[in-house]
This record gives sequence, structure tokens and C-alpha cells, in this order.
Amino acid sequence: MSTNGKQTIVEEGTEFKGILTSTCPIVVRGRIEGEVETPSLSVSEKGSVHGRARVGSIRSLGELSGEFDADTVELAGRVKDNTIIRAKSIEVKLASEDAKMQVMFGDCELAVGDAPEDDASGAKKARSLRPPKREGGSDPSPAAPAT
Repeated sequence: MSTNGKQTIVEEGTEFKGILTSTCPIVVRGRIEGEVETPSLSVSEKGSVHGRARVGSIRSLGELSGEFDADTVELAGRVKDNTIIRAKSIEVKLASEDAKMQVMFGDCELAVGDAPEDDASGAKKARSLRPPKREGGSDPSPAAPAT
């Protein structure tokens, strides 16, 4: 699909709320709240996308929150709490702040790769990097050594 260099740009100082669908790449320097569908989504350091996105690829230096489905994802910004990212591949670039290397994720779920077969019916389920929860709903923690 040729887009002839066209882009949909949400400029810094602009806030968009609603459903945004584009056949060309979307560049976000401002803020989007809602649903996004595009072949490519690029979020600048000052940009943010909050809501749902179905895209071919995401490259984010800014802030993401919500639910994101993509083929490829490059993260170098912030991922807020309660965010779900599903992708065939995810690349996380470390941010350098005061000579410390770090990655900042809130409480989120990352699902990477093709979804494996789930049951005999052929239903598929994505692999998750989130650790399984223990009974009672608490997060797993290391067991105390026996004395």
C-alpha cells in the first residue's frame, strides 16, 4: 500500500477525542483519547495515546495507555497502568536518565508472538509475560524458606 509520503498528524497542543481511522501513518505529537486504526502509529516524546488501537506497527517515545494490537511494537516511552499490548514482536529500548538505564511500565500486560493453540476447538490464546496470579487473587511472591 503506497501512501505517497502522506501522514495524519496530531500536532503538539492538539487533543483529539473519538475514533480516528487513517489509511496513512498517524504521527501523534499531541494527545489522542479514543480508538485508532492505522497502518503505522508514531508517538513523539510529548505525545500520548489513551484508548484502543489496531495498527500495523507502533513506535512510541511518549505515553501509551489502554489496549493495543499490532504486528510490531517499539517502546521507548511510558506505558501506564492497566495497559494491554498484543504484538508479534515487541522491542523495548532503555531510556538513559542520570546515567541509569531503565524501562518504565505501569501495571500492564504484554502478549508477544503468534497466539498458540488453546484447545481442541482450535481457539487461540496469546502468550502473556504477566506472571500467573495465585489463588485468592494475589500476585505470586517468593516462598519463604522452610525452617
